[in-house]
Amino acid sequence: MPKTQGWERRLARKPSLRSLRMFMNVAHNRSFSETGRTAHVSQPALSRTIRLLEEDLGVRLFDRNSRNVSLTSAGEALLPIVERLTADFDHAFSELAMSFAGERGRVVVGALPSVAAGILPAAIATFRKVSPNVEIIIRDQLSGTLYQAMHERQIDLAVTTPPEGDDDFVFEALFEDPLVLVVRKGSPLDDESIADWSIFAQHPFIAMAPRSSVRQLTDSAMLRAGVAPQPLFDCAQLTTVRALIEAGLGITALPQSAATMLEPSKVSLRQLTNPMSARTIGIAYPAGRTLPPAAAAFARHFLEEAGPAR
Repeated sequence: MPKTQGWERRLARKPSLRSLRMFMNVAHNRSFSETGRTAHVSQPALSRTIRLLEEDLGVRLFDRNSRNVSLTSAGEALLPIVERLTADFDHAFSELAMSFAGERGRVVVGALPSVAAGILPAAIATFRKVSPNVEIIIRDQLSGTLYQAMHERQIDLAVTTPPEGDDDFVFEALFEDPLVLVVRKGSPLDDESIADWSIFAQHPFIAMAPRSSVRQLTDSAMLRAGVAPQPLFDCAQLTTVRALIEAGLGITALPQSAATMLEPSKVSLRQLTNPMSARTIGIAYPAGRTLPPAAAAFARHFLEEAGPAR
C-alpha cells in the first residue's frame, strides 16, 4: 500500500495520451528527428514532451547521444504497457466511431406479422450487406402492442400502421396496402375478377384476430357495405387462415402484401370494391427521442428500400 501511494504522489500529474504516443513513436523509430518528421512536430517540441513525461514519471526513458537513441530499463518496461494502452484506446474509439455511424450496434425492429413475413426480410438482407456488424432483432406483434413496446423502450422502431391520435410517435408513411379477397383456387368465386364486400354476406368469413389492424379494417369495410361481420373462424396466424381457405371452409380479406405470400397454386386473389379499403404502412418511432445510430441507419435504409408512400 505505501508503494502504491508513493506512485500516486509521484504521478500527481498524469501523463497525457499524446505524450505516451510520442514516447512510443520515438522508441519504435529510435530517432527524435524521424519521429518529429512523421508526426509533424518540431524537434524542440518533441524533446520537451519527452522531458516532461520523464519528469511526470520520475525516471529517464531514453539514453541519447549524438548518434543514436536507446531505451533505458525504465523505458523498456514502459513500452509494452504504452503499446497495449494505445492499442486498446484506438480499438475502443474505433468501435465507438462505428457505433456512432450506425455501422455497429443492435436494432430491435417491431413489425406487424404480415410485414415481418413480407417486405421486412428483403430490406434486412440488403441492410446487412452494407452494415454486417449491426445485430437486428425482430418482434412481430399487433399494432397496438408495437406502440406500447416503443413507449416502454422494448423496441426502437416499428413497421406498422399509423397510431390513432397519438402525438407521442412520428409516423412516416411508405405505401398503401389494399385489401383483397382470398378464395380457394378452383372454387366458383375463382372465376370472378372483381368482388364487392357483399360477398361476405353469402359465404363463410374467415377472420384475423379481433385486435389486429387487419380485422379492424375488414370489419369497418363490411359495415360501410351494409354487411354485419360474422366470422366463422377467428385466426391469429396467417398460416391458419390459409389452411382453412384451402380446405374450402370459407373466404377472407387480407392486405395485398400479406395475401401475395400465400401459395398461389392453392388460393386466388380478387380485387375488392364498394368500398375500396386499404391500410397505410410506414415506420413509426417515438417523438422527441433520438434513435440509436444503428436504428436510425436502418430506418433510412428501409424507407429507401420500401419507397415513398404511393
